[in-house]
Amino acid sequence: MGTDSSSRPELAAALHRLRSTLARARAELELAQADGTPVPAERLLGDLSEALDVLGRVEAAALSIASVLVVDDDERLAELTARGLRRLGYDAQSTSRMRDLKPREVVVLDLGITASLDSRARAALRASRPIVVTGAADRASRALAEELTASDYLIKPVELDELAAAINRRMAEESP
Repeated sequence: MGTDSSSRPELAAALHRLRSTLARARAELELAQADGTPVPAERLLGDLSEALDVLGRVEAAALSIASVLVVDDDERLAELTARGLRRLGYDAQSTSRMRDLKPREVVVLDLGITASLDSRARAALRASRPIVVTGAADRASRALAEELTASDYLIKPVELDELAAAINRRMAEESP
């Protein structure tokens, strides 16, 4: 696997968390089976969701799978873009509002969303060096993208292969 030595402690911690989460779920099922009592589905679903999230982080670290967040005020377009990226092998999610970012998550951002961002969200975006996608090519839009320290500026409609190339360039910035 192509993990460097700096990602090994992170990988080991994630694997340990995955093992403990799965062990907790198994213990709950075993206790319920021995007692003959039903296990609350929401608790098991929570444990499984946590385990799958950790597994995704382990896979991303071990296999260099990019985690991508597509943020667009058009929810349908955001989901279509994320779905296309998933077909290309990216771990992509979509949203119409900014959320806390995962470590090394690549952000694909529609500039239309920036008006609703507070200073903390703008700072997180600047730190993430987002890939900006917008229908605007004017100077003000480009200046806003520069203010956000965008790693790329793509004008809609964006072809999926063009977006994938921008994501790969963004990921290469973090490679040793």
